[in-house]
Amino acid sequence: MPDVSANAAIDLLRREIADPDTQWSLGTFGAIAEFARDRDEPVRLTQSMEAVAAVTPRGGIALRPHPRSRPFASESITKSGWNQRIALCLPSDDCAMGGRNVLTEVGTDHDALRAEDRESVLFDLGLGAVQADFCVRIGDGDLAARLRECCGRAVFDHDNPAMEMILAANPHRVFLGRLGRIEVYQPIPPPSGKSPEGPHTHVLPKLLRSGRTHPATEPVPDGWIPCAHIYPPHPARDGLGAPRPFDPTHHRSFQDTLAACGDPDILGLKRRVVHAVRAGEPPLPIDGDRHGRAGIRIALRQMKAEGLVSPTLAAWLAYFDQGSPEDGNDDAALHHEG
Repeated sequence: MPDVSANAAIDLLRREIADPDTQWSLGTFGAIAEFARDRDEPVRLTQSMEAVAAVTPRGGIALRPHPRSRPFASESITKSGWNQRIALCLPSDDCAMGGRNVLTEVGTDHDALRAEDRESVLFDLGLGAVQADFCVRIGDGDLAARLRECCGRAVFDHDNPAMEMILAANPHRVFLGRLGRIEVYQPIPPPSGKSPEGPHTHVLPKLLRSGRTHPATEPVPDGWIPCAHIYPPHPARDGLGAPRPFDPTHHRSFQDTLAACGDPDILGLKRRVVHAVRAGEPPLPIDGDRHGRAGIRIALRQMKAEGLVSPTLAAWLAYFDQGSPEDGNDDAALHHEG
């Protein structure tokens, strides 16, 4: 894991929380809260040396550095492009939350991001993840009393009416981790509905049962657990995932982040490939693990996206990038789920 100073880590958080085009998530593989805001949306920002926060009418996020947390930047291959993110990681020994497996009343949410929510009660859904607790916040006393009668049982048990009550009431969702929280105030979409733009949550029980802490496509160093993620603006896609003209400034910015807090071996492979293509060298086999091979393909796709047109690049793309079973699915279980 790259050794990033505490000052550099908080500077990263302060820079990204100020950018309305940066998106965020907190959760685990199969259960996640996402935070995003529009450029013209009212927002209350906090940027100090102790914490950062952003609160809008649709949701909020608050993150604070941990003495042992480290940012880890990475890219992953997708069917037609690549993803990029910065994982805010903790050692596996430091990231554990409640780990509850049944619906549990947690207590009054004194740390709510808005004053008007600080007398409401949190109920942990009991999803059993390592690095996050997944809660609903209840301000209605009658509903809280009815949910208490359902506590001690798995929320997805067929004879537990708790989830039906929750879906009908549309309470705030509050996802908690050692580094902070994301709160979502928007309604829960129906099972057949599309997630709203901006802050929203996903809970996918089938993926949760895998016990994974992150997708296999994300190269997190052994012994570290991603507790939250930052998604800086992508150079080739907008915040909703739609293609847009390539932005070299966004590209250079994230490549600088990779150099500061990414995997040096993967970055070295990428630089080697870029140098070879620009020098007109023919493609040759390059050793690398799964993530290294993805890095080679990403480097080639990024050169193409930048506008480089050459027989050499075409030859390298034909040699290395003809599709693979390792192609990702846009980290669907982690970010921008369907």
